[in-house]
Amino acid sequence: MKVTVNKDRCKECGLCIHHCPRKAISKCDVLNANGYYPVQVDDEACIACGMCYITCPDGVFHVSANIEGEVK
Repeated sequence: MKVTVNKDRCKECGLCIHHCPRKAISKCDVLNANGYYPVQVDDEACIACGMCYITCPDGVFHVSANIEGEVK
Protein backbone atom coordinates (compact mmCIF):
# COMPACT_ATOMS: atom_id res chain seq x y z
CA MET A 1 0.00 0.00 0.00
CA LYS A 2 1.08 3.57 -0.66
CA VAL A 3 -0.18 6.89 0.68
CA THR A 4 -0.05 9.96 -1.56
CA VAL A 5 -0.85 13.57 -0.70
CA ASN A 6 -2.71 16.22 -2.70
CA LYS A 7 -0.64 19.10 -1.34
CA ASP A 8 -2.83 21.85 -2.80
CA ARG A 9 -5.83 20.64 -0.76
CA CYS A 10 -3.96 20.63 2.57
CA LYS A 11 -4.93 23.40 5.01
CA GLU A 12 -2.25 22.63 7.61
CA CYS A 13 -4.70 21.55 10.34
CA GLY A 14 -2.28 18.94 11.72
CA LEU A 15 -4.86 16.24 12.48
CA CYS A 16 -3.01 13.69 10.37
CA ILE A 17 0.29 14.47 12.09
CA HIS A 18 -1.31 14.02 15.50
CA HIS A 19 -3.05 10.72 14.63
CA CYS A 20 -0.28 8.97 12.67
CA PRO A 21 0.87 6.02 14.83
CA ARG A 22 4.29 5.91 13.14
CA LYS A 23 4.91 9.69 13.08
CA ALA A 24 5.40 9.35 9.31
CA ILE A 25 3.75 12.67 8.47
CA SER A 26 5.38 16.09 8.74
CA LYS A 27 4.91 19.57 7.32
CA CYS A 28 6.72 20.60 4.15
CA ASP A 29 8.82 23.75 4.21
CA VAL A 30 7.30 25.07 0.96
CA LEU A 31 3.90 26.78 0.77
CA ASN A 32 1.14 25.32 -1.40
CA ALA A 33 -0.97 27.36 -3.84
CA ASN A 34 -3.30 28.43 -1.00
CA GLY A 35 -0.57 29.70 1.32
CA TYR A 36 -0.40 26.70 3.67
CA TYR A 37 2.50 24.42 4.53
CA PRO A 38 1.16 21.05 3.34
CA VAL A 39 2.10 17.71 4.81
CA GLN A 40 4.39 15.08 3.39
CA VAL A 41 4.60 11.34 4.08
CA ASP A 42 7.82 9.50 4.90
CA ASP A 43 7.36 6.36 2.78
CA GLU A 44 9.92 4.44 4.85
CA ALA A 45 8.04 5.01 8.12
CA CYS A 46 4.49 4.82 6.73
CA ILE A 47 2.60 1.53 7.21
CA ALA A 48 -0.43 2.70 5.15
CA CYS A 49 -2.80 2.19 8.09
CA GLY A 50 -5.19 4.82 6.74
CA MET A 51 -5.45 6.97 9.88
CA CYS A 52 -4.46 10.06 7.89
CA TYR A 53 -7.15 9.27 5.32
CA ILE A 54 -9.78 8.82 8.04
CA THR A 55 -8.91 11.93 10.06
CA CYS A 56 -8.32 14.43 7.24
CA PRO A 57 -11.34 16.75 6.82
CA ASP A 58 -10.13 17.93 3.41
CA GLY A 59 -9.57 14.63 1.58
CA VAL A 60 -5.86 15.24 1.14
CA PHE A 61 -4.78 11.58 1.29
CA HIS A 62 -5.14 8.70 -1.16
CA VAL A 63 -4.28 5.16 -0.11
CA SER A 64 -3.61 2.80 -3.00
CA ALA A 65 -2.19 -0.64 -3.64
CA ASN A 66 1.41 -0.90 -4.78
CA ILE A 67 1.91 -1.19 -8.52
CA GLU A 68 2.84 -4.73 -9.53
CA GLY A 69 6.57 -5.22 -9.18
CA GLU A 70 6.98 -2.19 -6.90
CA VAL A 71 8.78 -2.88 -3.65
CA LYS A 72 8.05 -0.85 -0.55
